[in-house]
Amino acid sequence: MSIRPIKRLVKAAPTIEGAGVHLRRAFGFGATGDFDPFLLLDDFRNENPDDYRPGFPWHPHRGIETITYVLTGTVDHGDSLGNSGTIGAGDVQWMTAGSGIIHQEMPHGDDRGRMHGFQLWANLPSALKMTAPRYQDITSGDIPAITENDGTTVRVICGSFWGATGPVDGVAAEPQYLDVSVPPGRRRTLRVDSSRHAFAYVFSGSGRFANASDPRPVRTDRIGDAGAPAAPDQEADNRSLVLFDSGDEIVVQAGDEGIRFLLVSGRPIEEPVAWYGPIVMNTPEELQQAFDEFRAGTFLKR
Repeated sequence: MSIRPIKRLVKAAPTIEGAGVHLRRAFGFGATGDFDPFLLLDDFRNENPDDYRPGFPWHPHRGIETITYVLTGTVDHGDSLGNSGTIGAGDVQWMTAGSGIIHQEMPHGDDRGRMHGFQLWANLPSALKMTAPRYQDITSGDIPAITENDGTTVRVICGSFWGATGPVDGVAAEPQYLDVSVPPGRRRTLRVDSSRHAFAYVFSGSGRFANASDPRPVRTDRIGDAGAPAAPDQEADNRSLVLFDSGDEIVVQAGDEGIRFLLVSGRPIEEPVAWYGPIVMNTPEELQQAFDEFRAGTFLKR
């Protein structure tokens, strides 16, 4: 077994999306190689309804999959195929946009005005860019949760882990999407297939991730920090993204309040990426065609 070195530490940055939703972006709209097959991760967490109520009105997608995981509040959705519904706390919507879809997502807070969720974008390989759109709406009760003797709990949204298999299936990149909670002071080792790119996103508590005693410097994107020498462990707290290098396991030591994080991995597609806004293709010509079709009213194929 080999512990994955830490390739990069990033603090999610404030940004505004949709019709004026204030959120934090962990990665996206930049170099895609390190995260391939994933393109973007947004943390939409807010207690001020004015900062999320505008939502994400009607907009197109092509060539990708969007994964929405709600922790608090609800998200109403509707699309050009006539689908509509609401996902709530603990629910997941895995949407394969494929050849094209136009949809909207409108968040609502809980009875205290709190809203929290994540949206992850996964790329589709060229052979599936124009596949038929598909939804997988998963309710919280259908997501297996395994709790170990030390209190560590893992919700398995997609992929297989500790003998459980998540309800999302048929996804091109064969991703593993886990919601991991480690109690205060506990140290856990988690297996990650060495053929996958992998990252962790901390959204509650803090902890230290083992860094395999790698002598190379760890890139950090914290303001005012040009980079620090690698250490056996690296501290990661709320809204920190940890990008891992090659290996087949990660090790995390939970802090005094415990730690909860998403652990996501997937097989790289390793294809060219042509990306603008909500559409991701392989070539600039395909990208231009998608926007030409959208303007001409021929974007939807099914």
